[in-house]
Amino acid sequence: MVPLQFLRENKKAIIESLMKRGIDYEPVIDRVLKLDIQRRETQTQMDSSLSESNKLSKLIGEQIKSGDLSQVKSLKERNFQLKNQNKIYLNDLNEIKKSLLEERCNIPNPPLNKVVKGKNSDDNEIIKEVLKLDKTQPKLLSHWDLGKKYDIIDFELGVKITAAGFPVYKGKGAKLQRALINFFLDKNTNEGYQEVQVPHLVNYQSAFSTGQLPDKEGQMYFLEKENLYLIPTAEVPITNIYRGVTLDESHLPITLTGYTPCFRREAGSYGKDVRGLNRLHQFDKVEIVRLEKEDKSLEALSKMVEHVEKIVNELGLPYRILRLCGGDLGFTSACTYDFELFSAAQNKWLEISSVSTFENFQSERLGIKYKSKNGVKKNVHTLNGSALAIPRVMASIIENCQTENGIKIPKCLIPYTGFKIIN
Repeated sequence: MVPLQFLRENKKAIIESLMKRGIDYEPVIDRVLKLDIQRRETQTQMDSSLSESNKLSKLIGEQIKSGDLSQVKSLKERNFQLKNQNKIYLNDLNEIKKSLLEERCNIPNPPLNKVVKGKNSDDNEIIKEVLKLDKTQPKLLSHWDLGKKYDIIDFELGVKITAAGFPVYKGKGAKLQRALINFFLDKNTNEGYQEVQVPHLVNYQSAFSTGQLPDKEGQMYFLEKENLYLIPTAEVPITNIYRGVTLDESHLPITLTGYTPCFRREAGSYGKDVRGLNRLHQFDKVEIVRLEKEDKSLEALSKMVEHVEKIVNELGLPYRILRLCGGDLGFTSACTYDFELFSAAQNKWLEISSVSTFENFQSERLGIKYKSKNGVKKNVHTLNGSALAIPRVMASIIENCQTENGIKIPKCLIPYTGFKIIN
């Protein structure tokens, strides 16, 4: 959430920034600021009333002790009135706080200055494109056809066991999947990220704190009996490790990486964009997460983008880097860079990573702070990125590396697979 003090002091600038998303948030911000005034006024009234009540209680005690009971009755009556009034103040305050929180949750993260205004993905900026395609190759097969041909991915079996969007990886396909996970984790840990293994289910507070709820509630699988959510990304449990924690400045930056399966309902998805590995309900992904001081977060964002690009480069596949426009930006993100691999058979780009900075938007909900050298507590800045999402990397490898004799394995993965070709 946008911190209230920042919102009060920078209303005009925030409204202008949010216009990049294509929506006028001024009415919502006005409601938030009005509720904030009500909250502070009610809090002041309650504090004043409580102070008077405490003074009366002390005075009543003193008078009883001295034996002077002439005013005790009237003082008790007044104190009784104050205590009843305090209950009303407290109830009003809780209702105002509830409404204030609900309204604040409707305000997305203001985009950074470098983020351009735009309606959708068509307006995203192409920062870099590296396209190396062998145009002399015969007509290429899609990854779903190749998966069937070499018996490495079984989509029909996944439907039998569960439903569409839950593929079964077999033989060398399963081993390639595992090789990618291990390769990505090794690249991340070699870069200084500490590996963690985290739960794949989270409670409401965890999902709310990173901004998945209420914004993406319709996209999340929910276990009603346990009141738990299946994670849509490792970002949620990893970032929540530090929920409610105040760190010492010397502890920053904190850099973590973890592998998890991810679960997304992907409601509303249909057509060719969901075929094969393009869009799944369950998929594997390796994530990187950083907690940073506010003056280091932009530098950290650049480092993360560079790190992910190094990994993609090693795979030797056609790729490009995009900076998302305001209209395509996620609700919690202040700036996002997408990495896409080219699908040779489908003749389209497939997103395989999003690297984002949330600045203090997440930490405001999470309650993650750090204490500076002068003792001042500040919100940390949070960042995360996919390094990388597995299915579309698999799809791009299978399609781009196909030959008449089989699917060649990228050189960097051979130590992890133990084989050079799938045939």
